[in-house]
Amino acid sequence: MEPRNQTDVSELLLLGLTGDPALQSLLFGLFLSMYLVTVLGNLLIVLAVSSDSHLHTPMYFFLSHLSFTDICISTTTIPKMLVNIQTQNQHIRYTGCLTQICFALLFVGMENFLLTAMAYDRYVAICHPLMYTVIMSPQLCGLLILLSLLISIVAALLHTLMALRLSFCGDLEIPHFFCELVQVVKLACSDSFINTLLANFMASMFGGISLIGIICFAQIFSSLLRIPLAGRKYKAFSTCGSHLLVVFLFYGTGFGVYISSAVTDYSRKTAVASVLYSVVPQMLNPFIYSLRNRDLKGALRKIISRITSLL
Repeated sequence: MEPRNQTDVSELLLLGLTGDPALQSLLFGLFLSMYLVTVLGNLLIVLAVSSDSHLHTPMYFFLSHLSFTDICISTTTIPKMLVNIQTQNQHIRYTGCLTQICFALLFVGMENFLLTAMAYDRYVAICHPLMYTVIMSPQLCGLLILLSLLISIVAALLHTLMALRLSFCGDLEIPHFFCELVQVVKLACSDSFINTLLANFMASMFGGISLIGIICFAQIFSSLLRIPLAGRKYKAFSTCGSHLLVVFLFYGTGFGVYISSAVTDYSRKTAVASVLYSVVPQMLNPFIYSLRNRDLKGALRKIISRITSLL
């Protein structure tokens, strides 16, 4: 069979999470609910942080950007899945697939950087409290956001442009509910060594960045063990415990899916597992960060009361 390059390929088939028609309506309702909760919860956090001057600190600055990024990640993947289920059409245009890949890589990269920046913020706050305002200056916070955005954009564009050079043949079926770079590369008939090499390099780079966050947490726990008073130790742990849970959800499930796809053939079971890093953390983040945070809960109550008074 003659290879077909990107000018010949017009559509790909997204197999989704299941081929059982009886489960399609259940999946539609489930993912629609998850998407609405994700958007509403994270939007409330963005509004609360921006409207309350008491929350204009580095920690909440990064949290508001993380919430915005979570909205973008969910919007990149879930709406297309909902449209496919509703219309009973699992096809996606090749240009749309590449666009989805580009934005997914961009926002996942941003999430990776933001989680590391938030870990560093907690490290400075707990291990170097007297130098916190000096180290975590507005200039540094803005620079970290700018660098994370630029590096994520460059990485996403590089992967997308390299995917344009691939040629395809055979059945163009992706066992996933959205276009994932690894699966598109696996469909290629042409040499994809450079694409794989670039993907592994980027994965190593982002893994190194996440390692910085892990080191920060190790330093935090080492410092907590040296705090003599149980009350101060509990208060210090509560400030970073929620972030550690989010990091575990995102990196733990993402790393597990990456390893399983590398050593085994990708299947719908792996696609279901990928929901744990591409959908669930973004939905749970607003609850995790606001559950034990009095300042944030107070700001959220003010926002909700303002909204209800306007209705």
